[in-house]
Amino acid sequence: MKTYISDNIEEYKEFLLSHPKGHFMQSPEWAAVKSEWTSKIIIAKDDNGTVKGAMNILIRKIPFLNYTMMLSSRAPVCDPHDAETIKALVDKAKELARQHKSYVLMLEPDVEKEDREFERILTDLGFKIKSQTKNFEGINPRFVYRLDVKNKTEDELLMSFHQKWRYNIRLAQRKGVEIKIGTRDDIPEFHKIMVETGVRDNFVTRSVEYFQKMYDCMAPEHLRLYLAYYDGKIIAGTITIMYGKKCWYLYGASGNEHRNLMASYLLQWEAIKWSVEKGCDIYDFRGVSGDLDEKNPLYGIYRFKKGFNGYLVELIGEVDYIFNKPVYLLVEKGFKLFRKIRSKIYMLKHKKEGQNENTGD
Repeated sequence: MKTYISDNIEEYKEFLLSHPKGHFMQSPEWAAVKSEWTSKIIIAKDDNGTVKGAMNILIRKIPFLNYTMMLSSRAPVCDPHDAETIKALVDKAKELARQHKSYVLMLEPDVEKEDREFERILTDLGFKIKSQTKNFEGINPRFVYRLDVKNKTEDELLMSFHQKWRYNIRLAQRKGVEIKIGTRDDIPEFHKIMVETGVRDNFVTRSVEYFQKMYDCMAPEHLRLYLAYYDGKIIAGTITIMYGKKCWYLYGASGNEHRNLMASYLLQWEAIKWSVEKGCDIYDFRGVSGDLDEKNPLYGIYRFKKGFNGYLVELIGEVDYIFNKPVYLLVEKGFKLFRKIRSKIYMLKHKKEGQNENTGD
C-alpha cells in the first residue's frame, strides 16, 4: 500500500464525495474555513492505484509552547474494519507529527461506539479512547441525531414526524412565517440572533467574521443560510451543510421575540426538503446530549430533534495518539480552564450589552 501527502484536490474530493464515510469536516472547503490551521491531506492507495482511505489533518501551533496539535475530525475516511489502510494512514500521520513537532494526533471518527472491531484496531495502534462524556465537552458532539431520507418522498417524511411537529410546521405557515435562502449580506443579522440564542441557552457563539468566512468557502454549492421572516423581520435562521449524500444542520438561531410562531420547525422542514431534492441518504441534526434524563437542561435539544422521528447515534468520540504525555496533560488542563473562563467573560459581556439595548444606554 502506498501513502503520501496529496495536493491533488480534485482526486481527493471525488473520493470524499463518493465514500460512505465522507464528511464535510474532511473537505478542502472546510479546511479553508479553518485557515488558521495548516491542512495536510493523506491518501492511501492499493497496488492497483485505487484510493482506499484518506485523512485531512489540520495542524496548529499551541500558544506559548513550541509544539503543535494535529486534529482530523470525522476521520479516517475508509472502511472502519480495514486495519491495513488505517495503519497506513496513521503511520503517515506520525511522519507529519515528527516534522511539525506535534504532541498529539486527535481523531473524531464517524464510527459508532458499539463497533468493537474498530475500537480494537485503534487501541492496537496505540490510540487512547478519551473519557466517554455525555454532553458537549468535546470538540464535536459524541451523540448525534440523524434522519434517514434515502429514497423517501417529502410526504412520507412529513407523515413520519410526530403529530405535534407536523402541527407546528403548519402553524408557522398559517401565521405567516416565510422561509428564504439568505445571502452573505444577511450574516450580520443572523449573527445577532445567534448571540441572543447563545446568551439565552448559555453557549459561546462564533464571531460574525467566522460565519462570513464559512459562507465564502462553502456557499452556494455546499451551504445554505435559511432565514425565517415574520412581518419583514428575521426571527430565526439555520446554517445547513450538504456534502456528498449527506446534509447537516450545523447552526441554529432564534430570537427572543415571536418564539410562539414555531419558525424553527419550519426551518428544519425546508432544510430536510433540500436534502430530499438533492438525493441525500442522511439528514444529520448533529449534537444532542447522551444524558436523556428529562431533568437535564440539555434535554430540550433532544426532544426537539426527536420529534422528526430519526434515530440517536452514539459515536466512539475523540481518540488520541499521544506523542508527548507531559505536554498533552498540560494542554488538556489549560484548555478546560480556558473554555470555562472564556464562557464566563462571553456571557457577562453579551448580557450587559443586552441590558444596555433594553435601557437605551
